Amino acid sequence: MNNWFNKNGVHLAIIAIFVVICFAYFSPVLQGKAPQQGDVLQAKAMQKEIMDIKEKDGKGPLWTNQMFGGMPAYQIWVKYPMNVASYGIDVIKGIFPDPVGTVLLYLLGAYLLFCVLRINPWLAAAGAIAFAFTSYNFIIIAAGHSNKALAIGFFAPILAGIILTLRGRYILGASLTGLFMALEIRANHVQMTYYLFIALFILACIELYHAYKAKQLAAFGKAIGYAAVGIIVAVLVNAGSLWTTYEYSKETIRGKSNLTTDKAEPATGLDKAYAYQWSQGVGESFTFLIPNLYGGASSIDDLIKPESNTYKAVEKNLQGVDPRQAIGYFAQNLGTNQYWGEKPGTSGPYYFGAIICFLFVFGLFIVQHRWKWWILGSSILLLFLSFGQNFPLISDIFFDYLPGYNKFRAVESILAVVGLLVPLLAILAIKEAQEGKYDQKFLVKRLTWSAGITAGFALIIALIPTAFFSFTTSNQSQVIDALTQMLQNNRGAAEQISNAIIADRVSLARTDALRSILFIAIGFGLSWAFITKKMSASIAFGLLALFVLIDLWQVDRRYLNNQNFVSKSDLANHYQPRDVDNFISADKDPNFRVFDLSLGDPFKSAETSYFHKTVGGFHSARLKRFQELVDHQLTKSINQDVLDMLNTKYVITQDPQNGSYKMQRNPTACGNAWFVQSVQYAKNADEEMKAISSFDAKKEAIVDESFKNMIDTKRLGTGVEGFIKLTSYNPDHLTYEYSSAKDVIAVFSEIYYSKGWKMYIDGVEKPYFRADYVLRAAQLEAGNHKLEFKFHPTAYYAGEKISLAGSLLLLAGLGFGFYSENKQKKKKEAKV
Repeated sequence: MNNWFNKNGVHLAIIAIFVVICFAYFSPVLQGKAPQQGDVLQAKAMQKEIMDIKEKDGKGPLWTNQMFGGMPAYQIWVKYPMNVASYGIDVIKGIFPDPVGTVLLYLLGAYLLFCVLRINPWLAAAGAIAFAFTSYNFIIIAAGHSNKALAIGFFAPILAGIILTLRGRYILGASLTGLFMALEIRANHVQMTYYLFIALFILACIELYHAYKAKQLAAFGKAIGYAAVGIIVAVLVNAGSLWTTYEYSKETIRGKSNLTTDKAEPATGLDKAYAYQWSQGVGESFTFLIPNLYGGASSIDDLIKPESNTYKAVEKNLQGVDPRQAIGYFAQNLGTNQYWGEKPGTSGPYYFGAIICFLFVFGLFIVQHRWKWWILGSSILLLFLSFGQNFPLISDIFFDYLPGYNKFRAVESILAVVGLLVPLLAILAIKEAQEGKYDQKFLVKRLTWSAGITAGFALIIALIPTAFFSFTTSNQSQVIDALTQMLQNNRGAAEQISNAIIADRVSLARTDALRSILFIAIGFGLSWAFITKKMSASIAFGLLALFVLIDLWQVDRRYLNNQNFVSKSDLANHYQPRDVDNFISADKDPNFRVFDLSLGDPFKSAETSYFHKTVGGFHSARLKRFQELVDHQLTKSINQDVLDMLNTKYVITQDPQNGSYKMQRNPTACGNAWFVQSVQYAKNADEEMKAISSFDAKKEAIVDESFKNMIDTKRLGTGVEGFIKLTSYNPDHLTYEYSSAKDVIAVFSEIYYSKGWKMYIDGVEKPYFRADYVLRAAQLEAGNHKLEFKFHPTAYYAGEKISLAGSLLLLAGLGFGFYSENKQKKKKEAKV
């Protein structure tokens, strides 16, 4: 045991340091506080019904009616108990308080990768810190993108497993690849996994080329085969989640359009303008080196400081007005904030660190390993893809022709992969310098060139920033015109304030440029001292890790700091009911909907869903048909007939004068289910949409002709002499009783989704169809009967069985892999 500690003492010390760093950064967690993350709070509202059912029944439902009339719970919260990766994610989230566990995953995963690359532990620690503290990794934590953060955290260990496999440690490498890939997939952020696979595909091509040149195709093929087996097992482990996601995605806004009349609507995938909305600016990429070059986040924090140019200009030209309020008003209405790029808004820049950027350039000069070309080629491609609408030449090719690529939005997030590649080459540069492949003079010369390039660019920004950057938005002239109008046609004052804002942006860029020069100088000094043997490797690498941490820490604190944390009780009580919410909640009807217009756009917030089942909500994977209904019937104007058929019992509004909330009961809401007197057929979705624009939902049903064979009009009665009522409500199990003298058409105010919903009459499964564009309907036989709708998707239940088999295979592979490694190790020791 003592021998084991002696061998691994440095690793244990570094891991302990990582833990200390995380708790130091997130010190509020030691006081029982938790981060207040916008998306997490939205998720809490989305999950409200699911968690309430889970608390009561011990099992969460697979369907929820809390948003958009109803949708599968797959992309909100679903437990996959047969998936061993689910428990791995629970461990990561459960051992340490949020977000300590996430950042530790960043650190430990990257540290494993650098150790597998046989890099000095202290240098590996520097690399792990460089990756973990990349600004984007902290910005998404602040926003609450927990799944995305986890998915990024598994990038490095997946690569580590692949490296071991390529080195001939087939069983261990493949099993670790399978483990981390299973965790990556279970993190449930397909977009990040997809982007990682682009880089891995390029790596495979480069490895194939070198295997061919070295006549080692057999060994390469074997390694790829083992790695493929590991990935296949990871897919099997996640069969339940992948199958349901795949099946559901075809019915969401990422799937095929149902309408043909809307020419702007893409035939499949996301609308390109929507997908490209958050594209990285070409010039904005220099924030990798100088974080505030584009002003940082979309905020006014630096503009409202009394010493700022903007504050002084507003104070001078708007006497008697609070400059802070005026600056805030201008920013809200005109977009005149610190950030001046073309994104709709940003929480902060992609900053890789001045020292790391300097060492990356150094790596381009000296690294001989073939991975340099993989890192460089992948980084350039991913960078071009991140430009989206700002450089569509390459992006459009991928969007139009690469399968699945058009399912994702915010293409700038592909830079998360570059955030791993850049530190990887930077650390490989120091590793190769350490190995003595080059003479000292050569290394110092290349080191000087690298410092000259990076620090030289920063110096230009510090001295003459406007030589390359305008610090103005593309609509600057319109902004001045609008500002002039706000200032009662005082154009001189408008131009003074506009120029002051530009001056503050320039000042921010200059300050950070000088800051980057300082850290480049520190990185250069440490690297020079190590190369010229003025300082031992361990000390140099330790100091390098320290200054990389200081550099990135300071920038990360701009976007994620103690102010992001609040007491857990505050988080628990974040959603407080209004008087209108309390009144509506007193309604004993178990299933009706609320339409809340008081939040502005009811389809961009899930807040109301915390208290009620809503017509609105917020989710990036909502059903396509419902979104089309929203676009055509509930956006430009509100179709009362559609609200009625959705059983919208209450509408909430807000008085613009005094801000008070009002609630209006809808007397024409159709209820949970009803019998209609007639059926009107539509040839296609376009005719369906047109027909529901004006119809009496209580009396007629609009049905697509494709369902015509499920209706026998000869046997139908009018339905007026019977009744149907909901007797038991569970989001994925609805029970009704009905009575009718003749067969009748019933319409249910429930969202139609054929991939799992089954209808039973007296325990016998019966067919049902779609009506009124989004609802369920069925022809019911005469008499007194019990009717049930049960959500039992094959993709989930069959997928869970496959997941169990995959989990067993993965555990067996891991056990055998470590057993084989241990056995080979003992054989080597015996020979010695």
